[in-house]
Amino acid sequence: MANPQQTPSRWPEPSVLRVDGPVLAGPDDVRDGLWIVGGRVTYERPVGSADVRTVRGWVLPGLVDAHCHVGLDEHGAVDADTTLAQARADRDAGSLLLRDAGSPADTRWIDDRDDLPRLVRAGRHIARTRRYIRNYAEEVEPAGLVEQVRRQAGRGDGWVKLVGDWIDRSVGDLTPCWPADAVAEAIAAAHAAGARVTAHCFAEDSLQGLAAAGIDCVEHACGLTDDTIALFADRGIAIVPTLVNIATFPTIAAGAEERFPRYAAHMRALHARRYETIRSAYDAGIPIYVGTDAGGSLPHGLAAAEVAELVKAGLPPVAALAAATWSARAWLGFPGLEEGAPADLVVYPADPREDIAVLAVPDLIVLRGRPVTDA
Repeated sequence: MANPQQTPSRWPEPSVLRVDGPVLAGPDDVRDGLWIVGGRVTYERPVGSADVRTVRGWVLPGLVDAHCHVGLDEHGAVDADTTLAQARADRDAGSLLLRDAGSPADTRWIDDRDDLPRLVRAGRHIARTRRYIRNYAEEVEPAGLVEQVRRQAGRGDGWVKLVGDWIDRSVGDLTPCWPADAVAEAIAAAHAAGARVTAHCFAEDSLQGLAAAGIDCVEHACGLTDDTIALFADRGIAIVPTLVNIATFPTIAAGAEERFPRYAAHMRALHARRYETIRSAYDAGIPIYVGTDAGGSLPHGLAAAEVAELVKAGLPPVAALAAATWSARAWLGFPGLEEGAPADLVVYPADPREDIAVLAVPDLIVLRGRPVTDA
């Protein structure tokens, strides 16, 4: 059996590729076409290249899934073959840059595979003891939070992931996981180590304290209210809504109804106002990025569905596209389709600004200058 941690020899060497069609290099930057030479983008016609392949279509930078879990399923860490299948599912859907928002698996071998998406890790989830999904997180009490944050900052690629709230069985509902002083010290420690901090938060009550502590981002963020929306906007705190995951809240509520009716009602309420919440966040100027929460109970390859959900929530199509492309790449520190940038791009049959549904049917995916698949 082939070792999934080794790059397959069949992966083709890059050649000159001409993409003839509108190139959406930015929300207001549309170009006539581009060439891929030596695996990189150029807008200057190459000289002396007789062997040029030409494709036509609408071009976007490779999509970003800013919240997924590679190497993880609903039970915990998975083997290398399963991890490989997850990464390929994202790649084949056009997601070429992934932010792994917490995984117990060692996925560093993916960095050596030039046929797989680029991966930005947040280390392993950090949760309060017995306050998260079994086998997912490093579980600590507040006194050990700073030490664990430093450790995960070393395992990640510039990010640390906290579990900000979860069901408290003694209360029967979602409650914050950390006291304010502990989370403030932890976020300061992460920043001192050069890492940004994000947090899983479904509900309302943890958001004010996380913002006051200097959090950089919040995942899900369906508990935002008028007060915290204003606070997040003022402080530039980003959110990754994962609306395709929030869509599962009614099912979660139904399973919890008998034991935790208060929690079930809360989850239904968060679900019911999800679109209004995210639209209000957008209107307030909060940075929003696409994430799917794939790798827990959801499959990989859902970025196009999440962009469509943002449009349903009321974001203009160009803003929803930016959340998955230009803005998301800049936020994570990666280029888009600038001159000389690595050629990570997707070609579509029509203008995605006019029909967001075309994101689900790419004609061509190019990763590191190499065509991945033709439709």
